[in-house]
Amino acid sequence: MEILILVVFVLGYLGIAFEHPLKVDKSAFALLAGTICWAVFVIGSHGEIPQHTMHEYTAITTPSSELAQEDVVVVEGMEDVEHVSKEELVDALKEPSGWRKGMEYKEHNFFEFRLLHHLQEIASILFFLLGAMTIVELIDAHEGFAVITDRIKTTNQVKLIWIIAILTFFFSAALDNLTTSIVMISLLRKLIAEKQTRWLFAGVVIIAANAGGAWSPIGDVTTTMLWIGGQLSTGVIISHLFLPSLVCLLVPLLILSFRLKGDVARPIKSEGVEHYMNPTTSVERNLVFTVGVLGLLFVPIFKTVTHLPPFMGMMMSLGFLWLLTEVLHRNKNREEKHHLSVISVLQKIDVSSVLFFLGILLAVAALQEVGHLLVMADWLRVSLENIFAIDLAIGLLSAIVDNVPLVAASMGMYDIEPVATDAWSANFVQDGIFWQFLAYCAGTGGSALIIGSAAGVAVMGLEKIDFIWYMKRISLLAIAGYFAGAAVYYVMYML
Repeated sequence: MEILILVVFVLGYLGIAFEHPLKVDKSAFALLAGTICWAVFVIGSHGEIPQHTMHEYTAITTPSSELAQEDVVVVEGMEDVEHVSKEELVDALKEPSGWRKGMEYKEHNFFEFRLLHHLQEIASILFFLLGAMTIVELIDAHEGFAVITDRIKTTNQVKLIWIIAILTFFFSAALDNLTTSIVMISLLRKLIAEKQTRWLFAGVVIIAANAGGAWSPIGDVTTTMLWIGGQLSTGVIISHLFLPSLVCLLVPLLILSFRLKGDVARPIKSEGVEHYMNPTTSVERNLVFTVGVLGLLFVPIFKTVTHLPPFMGMMMSLGFLWLLTEVLHRNKNREEKHHLSVISVLQKIDVSSVLFFLGILLAVAALQEVGHLLVMADWLRVSLENIFAIDLAIGLLSAIVDNVPLVAASMGMYDIEPVATDAWSANFVQDGIFWQFLAYCAGTGGSALIIGSAAGVAVMGLEKIDFIWYMKRISLLAIAGYFAGAAVYYVMYML
């Protein structure tokens, strides 16, 4: 069963990679890989719960002699299942898996619960993505990005790619790499007409977004995990990771600076009839752009204050911007304001890219559930006893599978040491070398492949970038930057 799931994942991966030669949309392969992996996991398990997840569903450890007759217990992590009485618990604990029978708990409920557990995280990402895409499209409908594009006068490829990369780098730290990628792709569509050139710039956007997210506690989900988990503090993340992350971006930019020549062709601006019937005013453009960007900046603040998932802050920002645009255009007739409404903008959202995201995350969740990711992380721990090598390997592996479960597995394998008792344990104290370098590697390593990061997946979906094209044109640049930044960190803190 474990091997079959791996085979299905690899076949789906190959289908995504060869999307253009096969002339089949990658979303189909992603959805098939995700759903088939879960089906194989359920059918191949024969109702047996994998040992590595058993600890999450162990019955309460209170001795039965200490339970009163009327006491009831619940399986940890399964608050929605039936309560069981003392007698049922005693009978259940007489055999290895008897607690499930004692609760009249059917095996398929376990797999359903695990799927819903992962779906909770996946849905948070998808709603976040939908909210961000809608806000960006709404700003675009009001020509709000003209505030930036009108100020970028150069068409020189080298100058333009540096401007775009630096903007992305700092936007990603202030927002997050996923939102920034969506915003920057919208900008690129207004600055570059030729598809292949725009793809090259989009590849640099992925590298810059991931590099910018690595040195900010809110810029990348893995850095945020380590920040919230207490492994890293805000000051250390920024001060220790800024320079390595910057070098990770500068090296690809310097290489491209020697390759790129000439100017880019700006797209011919075209507006529909409704634009001339009722153009947006300067006040409307600036207001929607300002409120939209502030709404995106509000998301990490909302998360920090409330500790609710980021998509809640994104939806709040979308709701406020929706209300604002409705009020702005309330005196216009339906035909005039239709293209400026959220209802119209929602029709422009690329749903196939959202479904692609869903399929990829489901497939990775299946690999995590069957234990492949834990085995991989444990193998790294045993085989590579060097902190530098372990983190480097995790970063490169994050280009193949999602960096979130890899970082989660690393956090589970190594505890935060309260006090450094020797040279090895010193790496694992709060703000220790291991956690710092893990944040850099997991944040930037995913740029090596286009589906190795949330930013890459989003850009791939929006621009329809070919997997093989990215490997040929961008992957080596990303890897060069990754190792250059790692070398800078090594010289600064590990020599």
